[in-house]
Order: sequence, then C-alpha cells, then structure tokens
Amino acid sequence: MTSKVEFRALRRVYGRTTALDGLDLTIEPGRLVALLGPSGCGKTTALRCVAGFEQPDSGAVLIDGKDITGVPANKRDAGMVFQSYSLFPNLNARDNVAFGLRARKVPAAVRRAKADELLELVGLPHHADRYPHQLSGGQQQRVALARALALEPRVLLLDEPLSALDAKVRVALREEIRRLQLDLGITTIFVTHDQEEALSIADEVAVLRDGRLEQVGPPAEVYDRPATPFVAEFVGTMNHLPGRLAGDGKVSVLGQTLPVAGEAPAGKDVHVLVRPEAVQVTVAGDGAGEVVTASFRGASVRLRLQLDGHEVVADMPGHEAARLGPGTRVAVRLVERPVLVAARPDGG
Repeated sequence: MTSKVEFRALRRVYGRTTALDGLDLTIEPGRLVALLGPSGCGKTTALRCVAGFEQPDSGAVLIDGKDITGVPANKRDAGMVFQSYSLFPNLNARDNVAFGLRARKVPAAVRRAKADELLELVGLPHHADRYPHQLSGGQQQRVALARALALEPRVLLLDEPLSALDAKVRVALREEIRRLQLDLGITTIFVTHDQEEALSIADEVAVLRDGRLEQVGPPAEVYDRPATPFVAEFVGTMNHLPGRLAGDGKVSVLGQTLPVAGEAPAGKDVHVLVRPEAVQVTVAGDGAGEVVTASFRGASVRLRLQLDGHEVVADMPGHEAARLGPGTRVAVRLVERPVLVAARPDGG
C-alpha cells in the first residue's frame, strides 16, 4: 500500500523559536520528496510530526485523507530511519530487523523468514548473524532501513540517514535507497541539508526556510527556475553580479540586457543571480576578465575569474577549458535567459 501525506498549516513553537510556521505541503502516493533546508528550518520537526514523535501546536498531518495528528506513534504505520542507526547492540542484524515483528507477536519462523528476505533486499544476505559492532556504518544503516521496512509501513521517513557516512558510501547507499523506494513504491520523506543529495534522489524537492515552504517541485525545476533568491542561493552555487534595472521587466548586467524572472525589488541597483554554467568564457587578449584559478572537477572545470573588481565563478566542459589557465585574459558573456535579481545591501 502506498499513501498520500499532507501537512496542513502545521505550526510548532519551542519557547521563542518557531520551528514550523504554517507549513502546507502535499506528498502524492509513491513519491519520494526531499525536505531540504539549512539547520533550524523545520525539516526534521516536520518529519517527527508525521512519525508522531512531535505534536504540532496547530494544524494537522493527514495520511490518505485521515487526520492522524493525535494518533500515537506506534499506530501510525510509518517506518523511520535515523541518522544514528539506533540499532540494538545486543541483537544481531536479523533480530534487529525482526524487532518490530516480535513486538507484534509474529511467529518466530515468520519473523526469521521476513528478516532474511529484507536483509537480502538491502544487500546483506550474509550478515544476518553479525552484531552492530561487526558492521560498517553503511551496513548498519542498511539494517536500520530493513528494520523500518519490516512492518510494511505506508510511509517511510528518513532523517538525514546518510550524513554520518563517508562520501563514497553515502553515494552508493542513496542510490540503493532510491532503487528500493521505486521497487516498493512506498511514499517516502527524506530529510537532508545536502543539496546534491536532494537533487539526485528525489521526485520532488521541498525547500524550507524558517518553518515555511519556499518552493516545491522536481529537482530540475528547483535548480533551473528557483522561485526566490533564497532557493537560488541554497540550491547550488550562485554568482552575484552588479546590475541595474532597465524597466520593462529587464536588467542590465555585464553589458547585456536580460529579462527578470519573478519580482524585482525596489530601487534600481540590484544583484543579478547567475549560475556558474550560465557564464560563458572565451579567450580574449583585450578581455575585461582574468582567470584566477582553474579547478579540475572530472568532466568539467570550475574557473574563478576577476572581472571589474568582482569574483565570478564559471563552469565549463573540460575540453573547452584547456586553454584557460590562470592569468589568461578572457571575455565573459551570460547565457540569454531570465535571471533572478535581489536587492543590493547598499540600497541603490
């Protein structure tokens, strides 16, 4: 079974801190939605409200249209995986996976078969008799994932499940989580502060700020068409280039006139927000820019440029950047597409 999850005007306050400030979000059945945002934005609080570990001060959590806000955590049919694994050190992997089944008085033979089936599903068929201290961090998290799936929950909740792992294991496990989620078709909420993780794993990314939803949409949409300057800044690297509003919904920047995406702030002088891949760089002896550093990143090269007293970051395919070493004079042009603009701190 796969379920629809809804947050309706969810509000949670701790003393003077507002963790959730009227959060509205709908997660369709079978989708994996990443809650993304900086520390303190409310993403983990939202997850815990679904799990039943937190009670909102107002608003509601619905699963398949039923208000579960007051339902005890153990009756919510939600499986949760924590950052810290939270395995029982005195139980082996099989018994950790079967723990919830045992609490429900499922017969021992059925528990064992189900636990072994799930350990195989998460890639640990030969680790059933090992204890947590005999497993790596990635293996422990796989056991924790199998344990969360053992009770066949309607919703899977993942709270920064990969943040304690090293980079290579993190990438491998997030791909495994995505594969399992797609195979099982289970509605999943994945909390992370890692933008790359959110963009790579989710059907939709929900960006939170100060307990409110800034934007929700497919990863490509959130990255390519951020709804607000905050989303633009948080999801990916962003250049701040000085610009001047030219009227008619356009802005002048680096000698070009580009259409403005979204609302423009008051005042004439603005920051124009531009992704590194939207900065085009060519060798030009009389160019206004100069390459400061060129960092190899596999298929691409990241250039840091000095341009009229400003640092500009550009990403280029490796073969195109071969001639752009430090000290090279370059001409800089922006891709012709709408850009977000933000108020300059100095007013303007």
